[in-house]
Amino acid sequence: MPKVSKATASRMVVPGYTDEYSQEVGGWLVSIESASADMDYAPFFKGGPNDQCPASHMGYVLKGKFGVRRADGVEEIFEAGDAFVLEPGHTPFVFAGTEYVAFTPVEEAKQQAAVMMPNAMKWAEENGIELKLPDQEATS
Repeated sequence: MPKVSKATASRMVVPGYTDEYSQEVGGWLVSIESASADMDYAPFFKGGPNDQCPASHMGYVLKGKFGVRRADGVEEIFEAGDAFVLEPGHTPFVFAGTEYVAFTPVEEAKQQAAVMMPNAMKWAEENGIELKLPDQEATS
């Protein structure tokens, strides 16, 4: 049976903000993520459907808390010990010290990345952060 761990997954670091390990397994992108700063991810979804995340996710919060704003404007907060299921049409925000594991269908993860990455690259450039491909530590 395939498994995912920080030792086997690809790593992407945004210094001072996030540390993410991800790997495709059985049609799912499994991400182990931690946040080192409070951050609203809404700007990264500009240009997506309704400027929101186009993917669905399932996951579990290991520590801390994070939230999402749904398309109807309602905010939901998930805390350590909470499992979650998110439908497309949300924007996430995280709090420093949060760690969670998320499962996203691979095809939806590709759609999400197509929206997020150009915005993330622009944001990083504006903030003097060099983003590199997974497995290469980003530097500021």
